[in-house]
Amino acid sequence: MPKGFLEHANITVSDPDRSSALLQNLCGWHERWRGPSQLGGWTIHVGNDHDYLAIYTDGKERPPFAKGAPLNHVGLVVDDLDAAERVVIEAGLVPFNHATYEPGRRFYFFDWDGIEFEMVSYA
Repeated sequence: MPKGFLEHANITVSDPDRSSALLQNLCGWHERWRGPSQLGGWTIHVGNDHDYLAIYTDGKERPPFAKGAPLNHVGLVVDDLDAAERVVIEAGLVPFNHATYEPGRRFYFFDWDGIEFEMVSYA
C-alpha cells in the first residue's frame, strides 16, 4: 500500500495578502511562492518547508461560503494556543467553541470569507 501525506490544500479567499499575513502570524509560517495561477487569478503559497496552504483568488466578488461548504474546517496545530487566539482577535476575528478534550485544547474561528479554522494545541 502506498504511503502519503497532505502536501497542500488550495482555498479561495477574497484577499490573499490578508489571509497570508494572518496565517504567517498565526503559525509562524512563511511565504513560499506567489504568482499568477495557471487558470487565471492569483495564488500565494504560505506554510513551512514541508506543507502549505495555497491561498487563491480569481478576483470575483462572492458572498462568504456557508458553514460546511465547501469544507467543514481546516485544522492547524500550534504550540501556543493562547498566543494564536490573540492573533485571531487582533485580526478582528472571533474565536469560539473553546474546548479541552483528548488529545488537546482547541478553539475555532471563521476568517473573513467564512472559512472555518480549528486551532489545536497538544502542548
